[in-house]
Amino acid sequence: MQVNRVKAILVGGLLLSTIGCGAILGDQGVFRDSSQDYKKAVETPSVILPAGTESVPLRDIYVIPEIDDKFLSQGDFEVPKPVPLSAGNGTEVVRLQKLGDDSWALISLAPGQVWPQVRNFMAASGMQIVRADARAGVMESNWLTVEGQPLASRFQFRMEQGVQRETSELHVLQMQQTGTVTAWPAKSDDPDQASEMLRAIAQFLADSADSAPVSMIAEQGIAASGKISMQEAPNGYTFLRLELPFNRAWASLGRALEKSSFEITDRDRSNGTYYIRFLEGGAEDEDGWWGDFWDSADDETLFDEVLVVFLKALPTGTTMTITIQPQDVSVPFGKRKAQELLSLIKGNIN
Repeated sequence: MQVNRVKAILVGGLLLSTIGCGAILGDQGVFRDSSQDYKKAVETPSVILPAGTESVPLRDIYVIPEIDDKFLSQGDFEVPKPVPLSAGNGTEVVRLQKLGDDSWALISLAPGQVWPQVRNFMAASGMQIVRADARAGVMESNWLTVEGQPLASRFQFRMEQGVQRETSELHVLQMQQTGTVTAWPAKSDDPDQASEMLRAIAQFLADSADSAPVSMIAEQGIAASGKISMQEAPNGYTFLRLELPFNRAWASLGRALEKSSFEITDRDRSNGTYYIRFLEGGAEDEDGWWGDFWDSADDETLFDEVLVVFLKALPTGTTMTITIQPQDVSVPFGKRKAQELLSLIKGNIN
């Protein structure tokens, strides 16, 4: 029996050597390599549902997000230098922002984390949720009797993607019960009530940020890629694309320049222009981080050079472009230098 078993093994080995490995591991083999099969995949037609049914349950569970930064440098690729630590150096989880009559909470959490926390706040405050649309980022309360107020009020909480990735903005809108109410007003009927509610929910979010769960529906519905990106025009110049109206973009850009170690020497709001100079104090250690950041074979430091930052609106009116160049256009200004400066500004805009 042992001899027969040895003969069987030898015969099997001879058959394998005769057939060759291709019959087992090749493209037509039993154990072929299928790692590249995805390249041959084809898109199938969408499922046609019967009349009267909804397609909401058929949405993709794991949606592949669009690339938020469409910037792709032309020419030879060069590894960019890291942005200095001053960019986006805020440590507060929740900050209250105000511009004119508008106020909102800026939260250092993704929209999918803010959504369940707002729901928890409403439950803890005794408010009933009469409408919740996670994909739109809107949650509305029932009518409430506010102490000391003759009229009942209700509140709308609206969550939006922040300017930077993994940040959110929370807006509160208040409405008073006067006669037949059919639609939410453009602005709160009582701004003081809205501000008080905003402060209350901001404090709640700050206290519970460490234990924030995630709502995948809200995360998918509310864009999570941020409202700012670096891009390159067909003619080669680099610019920032900012999804904000002019008034807020102008104010945000001014604060970002100051936080980015620039001194604003002059400004022209009507033309969307800032005149800036890099502060020498931002590079006290020439051999350290800042020294490495500005050290380049074809670039010099900018301590004595006046730069001009342009903020212009695209035809949509709610999308801005930000470009930078020297005041003296006869002075060479390399593309690499523009990219580094815009990256520094980009990290500080909110």
